[in-house]
Amino acid sequence: MPVITRTIWILSIVSMLADIASEMLYPVVPVYLKQIGFSFFLIGLLEGLAEFTAGLSKGYFGNLSDNSGKRLPFIRWGYFLSGLSKPMMAIFTFPLWIFSARTIDRLGKGLRTGARDAILSQETTPETKATVFGFHRGWDTAGAVLGPSLALIYLRFNQAHYRELFFFAFFPGMLAVASLFLLKEKKNQPAKKKKTGFFSFFRYWKESPTSYRKLVIGLLAFAFFNSSDVFLLLITKQITGNDTLTIGAYIFYNLVYALTSYPMGVAADKFGMKKVFVIALIIFAIVYGGFALAKSPWMVFGLFLLYGLYAAGTEGIAKALITNIADVKQTATAIGFYTSCQSIAALAASAWAGFLWSQSGPMVTFMFSAIGTLLVVVYLIFFFRPENKPEVGKLPT
Repeated sequence: MPVITRTIWILSIVSMLADIASEMLYPVVPVYLKQIGFSFFLIGLLEGLAEFTAGLSKGYFGNLSDNSGKRLPFIRWGYFLSGLSKPMMAIFTFPLWIFSARTIDRLGKGLRTGARDAILSQETTPETKATVFGFHRGWDTAGAVLGPSLALIYLRFNQAHYRELFFFAFFPGMLAVASLFLLKEKKNQPAKKKKTGFFSFFRYWKESPTSYRKLVIGLLAFAFFNSSDVFLLLITKQITGNDTLTIGAYIFYNLVYALTSYPMGVAADKFGMKKVFVIALIIFAIVYGGFALAKSPWMVFGLFLLYGLYAAGTEGIAKALITNIADVKQTATAIGFYTSCQSIAALAASAWAGFLWSQSGPMVTFMFSAIGTLLVVVYLIFFFRPENKPEVGKLPT
């Protein structure tokens, strides 16, 4: 059986198409919202509500997917809602409509995440899991290179014509949905039937293996120190004084991320996922410490190069570690619980980062993240030991 199966290829290309649609709009959404009359307060409230919706819904729908034994309906509807939300942002401009469109987009992400990652996990083995998740992240992030690049090209010839981009983004989003019909639902044994209230997935914490809890504690502690990339873009704009260089640095970071995700996954399977993950966190600490001291555009691009390596060594590998620990019938719940709590921690991280920046400036903000991350590294080295779940029908050795 090949490591990269047909199903993994299709899901990877679907993720790339959906990310082209989303990332095409990433550089222009704040500017567009200001153009249609949103205040900075409303923009912050909009993004906070949207991310909170995505966060909680990942856990709920992951749990629902496990309990039903179905994956594809959640994935298809998830990508469909995200694709549909793009032109909605441009049809009407009154705040309630914009809030609804943005929430639908994030709800779509919540619907699909756990079920999609469960299929990716199902398509591989514990020995090749980081490779597969790294491969998927690489294609997904390729969309984060192509999307902003297409937006820059369009805006180069159509300055300030933001509304049209929201309609253009609809097409790759719907192509992603259409591609999913190339997949067929496999038989999955449902998890033991339980109540599926919106917050019922939080019960998984008590049921989960000890190694899962130790890992997630470390991951969430890191999420608390990992504020939004918006702060990196803000400091980049301060250093370069140039919008094009700022967006260019973001594209460069995603390019490095996309190109190195698969090799990082291969390395993690060969040398150990924990080792690669910890090294990537150390790189993160170096990057944030570097941004606290950076003075020139060349330093910024060098730091974004390292930042791409950090992302490649953590995003897919974290999910590979989780799915190697979780029971196969509860994979989507395990992923959903982590990603839900991660979203909440990320909100807190951005809140304290904004407060520190306003009170003490960027140097203190970035140094706080760097030092906090090094403490997480110490925790993972001494307290977390990766354990694979036993194969069906076999006793653990």
